[in-house]
Amino acid sequence: MTDLLTAAQMRALEQAAIASGRVTGLELMERAGRGVVEAIFQEWPALRATSHRAVVLCGPGNNGGDGFVVARLLRESGWDVAVFLHGAPDHLPPDARANYDRWRAIGTVAPIDALDWPLLRRTDITIDALFGIGLQRPLAAGLWGALEMAKEAGTRLVAIDLPSGLCAWSGRMRVEGIGPDHPADLTVTFHSRKPGHLLAEGPARCGRLVVAPIGLEATADQLSRDDSAWSPIEETAVDPGALAKGAGHKFTHGHSLILSGPPGHGGAARLAARGSLRIGAGLVTLGCPPDALPETAARLDAVMLRPIADANALARVLEDRRINALCLGPGLGTTAREAALVATALQAARPLVLDADALTLLSQRPDLFSALHGGCVLTPHAGEFARLFPDISERLAAPITSGPAFSKVEATREAAARAGCVVLFKGADTVIAAPSGRCALNAAAYDRAAPWLATAGSGDVLAGFLCGLMARGFPPFDAACTAAWLHVEAARSFGPGLIAEDLPEVLPRVFRALGV
Repeated sequence: MTDLLTAAQMRALEQAAIASGRVTGLELMERAGRGVVEAIFQEWPALRATSHRAVVLCGPGNNGGDGFVVARLLRESGWDVAVFLHGAPDHLPPDARANYDRWRAIGTVAPIDALDWPLLRRTDITIDALFGIGLQRPLAAGLWGALEMAKEAGTRLVAIDLPSGLCAWSGRMRVEGIGPDHPADLTVTFHSRKPGHLLAEGPARCGRLVVAPIGLEATADQLSRDDSAWSPIEETAVDPGALAKGAGHKFTHGHSLILSGPPGHGGAARLAARGSLRIGAGLVTLGCPPDALPETAARLDAVMLRPIADANALARVLEDRRINALCLGPGLGTTAREAALVATALQAARPLVLDADALTLLSQRPDLFSALHGGCVLTPHAGEFARLFPDISERLAAPITSGPAFSKVEATREAAARAGCVVLFKGADTVIAAPSGRCALNAAAYDRAAPWLATAGSGDVLAGFLCGLMARGFPPFDAACTAAWLHVEAARSFGPGLIAEDLPEVLPRVFRALGV
C-alpha cells in the first residue's frame, strides 16, 4: 500500500531533507514550481507550443512562494504573466520572499484586490497559490470571491497542493455555504496525495489530481523507519499472491456462513453469499428460517442451505468448527430472534462481518455492542455509523472553525477503538480502521471513480466479499482493505448499468487482470 501524508508529515519530510543537507528549501520550491508547470503542459499540450496569458494568485506562505516560481517559469517560456499577492511582501517566509524578489526582477506584483474581470476574461490559466496544505483557518470571503471570479470568467484554474479553502486533513471546505460549482480544473500536489484530496469534498474540488515528485522519496523511507510516531494513512491495494489459491480441497479455503432473513427478505443475504463464493471461500452456506427455504433454494445452486430457526439452531450449526467465518445483517431483520442470533454469533468468537440490520441491533443493544471482539468487522454507511456512534458522527458534521477539521479518518479510528474491532466506514471515501489506530483509505475517486456502486445491494456484496476473505484466512483489517479495493475494481470493470448482481460475476475478470 502507498501512504497518504498529513500536512504535518509532509512538513517533517521537507525539514528532514533540508536538515540532511541534500537539498535546500529554495531548491524544493523550485522543484515544486517546475512540477506545476510541467503538469500544466501535460494536461493541456497546446499551451506548451505557443505563449499564453496567466494570472498567478500568491498567498502569504510557501504556497505563494511556489506561485512566484511558476510565474517566473511561465514568463521565461514567453507567457504574459500577471501576479497578485495577498498580504505584505515583508511577511513572506524566507524562501517565499526570495522567490518574490526573483520575480520582481522581471515583473510586477499587485495587491489581490486589484484583480479584475477584464483581465481574467483575457487569461488562459489562473494559478491558485493562495493557501496550500497548511491552512488552519476559514478562507476569507474576498479570496474565495477572486477564485469564483476566475472560474466564472472561463479561465482554467490550477491549484497548487490543494484548492484554497480545502482542508488537507478532512477534505472539507473552510468556507461556509460554498457550493461545488467552481472546482479547480487541475490540482498539483507534491510527493504524495493527502487525505483531503480523497475525503469528503476533496475529489469534487480538485478536478484532475497530479502528484509531482520533488525528490523526497529517500527521506520518507528513512523517517518511516526511524520515527516510531510515523503513522501514515495507507491507500488500499491488493496482493495478487495472497488472492491466488494454492493446492488443497474446498475446506482448505474456508467455509462461510451467511444468515438470511424471513421470506421475501432473502435477496441481500443471497448477494452476500454469492460474493463470498466468488471471492474464493471453499464453501458457502446460507442459513435461513425454515419457511424461507423454498424461496432461497429456487435462487441458489453452488451455495448450500441450512434451516436455522433460532439461536439454538445456530449454536448447533456452529459446532462444526470448519465454519470459520460468518456474516450477519443483510436482510436479517431486527426482532428479538435476530438479536439472539447476533449474540450467538458473537459468542462463537469466530471472524464475523456485521452489516445492515446487525448494525441496527448493535446500536439498540449495548449488551451486543459490548460483546464485540477483535475478529469482528463492522461495515456501516453514514446513517448506520450515526446510529452506532452518535457523538462521533456529530463531531464529523460540526462546522469547521480553526485548526484541522475533524475528519472521517479520526471518526473511524475512534469508532474502531471504542468497538474493539475493525470498522469499515463505507462511502466513495471508504475508511478502514483497526483498534490499534492502523488506518487505510479506499477512495473511489479520480481514475478510480465508480459512481455505479450507488445501487441497491452493492453493500451486501461487499459484506460477502469480506466474509469470504476472512474464511480464507485473511486477518480482519487486510480482508476489509482487500474487499473494498476489489469491490471498486469490479464496479469499474463492469461500468455503467451495473447492478449488485453483476459484482460477483465480474470478479473473475478482475482477478485475471491482476494475474491471480
